[in-house]
Amino acid sequence: MTVIATTDRLLLRNWAEEDRGLFHEINSDPEVMEFFAFRRDRAEADLMLDGIRDAIATTGLGLYAAALKETGEPIGFCGLWHPELEPFLTAGTIEIGWRLAKRHWGKGYVTEAGAAALRHGFTQFDPPEIVSFAVTDNHRSTAVMRRLGLRHEPERDFDHPRVPDTHPHLKRHVLYAISREQWKQAVS
Repeated sequence: MTVIATTDRLLLRNWAEEDRGLFHEINSDPEVMEFFAFRRDRAEADLMLDGIRDAIATTGLGLYAAALKETGEPIGFCGLWHPELEPFLTAGTIEIGWRLAKRHWGKGYVTEAGAAALRHGFTQFDPPEIVSFAVTDNHRSTAVMRRLGLRHEPERDFDHPRVPDTHPHLKRHVLYAISREQWKQAVS
């Protein structure tokens, strides 16, 4: 199994077969998925996991499994990928994102994993910036973005084109970004 990054408490790694249950759990839990228009059943979650695992293996980018270092237990994901949201984001933009099983909320895992993912992204791929975005009311995620050093860029906020009109309260997204230079200053 490919380890992407490590922290004091976590491994960011590619997904393993035994992680399928956790991946389905986080993609079907109504509280975890509060700011998403749909939940995934087991077949949909398995298909998504297969695509993510293949992308990580071939490109190095993807939603890396976040696992407890001591036990190897997966607790969610934190990773990097190309969101393909032109014209809102230019082609090649790297986004950081995360999702965690609810029983692991409130322990600082996402911030810890996010810092490792940013380090990996800037040192391995050298993008000019890394962005993150969330539904305007998703204060938990925007708080993580701020803790990671990303800054809100209100002029880049957008209505997400893949959110159906049946969920208007989930359309508006706020965008946060950190430039390579800002990240280097923060970690030096």
